[in-house]
Amino acid sequence: MAARRYDPERRQRIIDAAIRVVGARGLAGLSHRTVAAEADVPLGSTTYHFKTLDELMVAALRQANEGFAKVVAARGALEDPRVDLAGELAGLMGEWLAGDRTGVELEYELYLAALRRPALRPVAAEWVQNLAEPLARRTDPVTARALVALVDGICLQVLLTGATYDEGYAREVLGRVIGRGAAVAGTR
Repeated sequence: MAARRYDPERRQRIIDAAIRVVGARGLAGLSHRTVAAEADVPLGSTTYHFKTLDELMVAALRQANEGFAKVVAARGALEDPRVDLAGELAGLMGEWLAGDRTGVELEYELYLAALRRPALRPVAAEWVQNLAEPLARRTDPVTARALVALVDGICLQVLLTGATYDEGYAREVLGRVIGRGAAVAGTR
């Protein structure tokens, strides 16, 4: 009997391979078999680390969500009251959408997969919550949720139409929501 090879990075390689498979073939092309081939591991390794395809998709979505989170963390200005919030959000989206859009498209494909795969919904909700929390500290919870919805909508429109991201437009409409939220909060 051959000794099992110690491979502490195998689980991560499987997740990375799943992300590459979805990026190349879409969600329809994702299976334990296609991921095993992409990761160059035995099929049993994928099912050992991820019993179901949903478990693998959850891990891939969680990792893919880190893309926007890294952009937010690198800029680090969402909570700074001296920074124009609408301008900062518009800039974050611009930075996120600026380069190769494959990663952003992949994030949204996995994010939207939660519509049909309930196992992904908590991870999609985490993304919304992780962006809404710092925004709520600058505005209020309702306005923060509206801003997240607007960010999602603008990004999806850009990705679906292939249009060039218009940072000025984004700044203006985000500013309208923020201004409206501040006006409503002031009347309470």
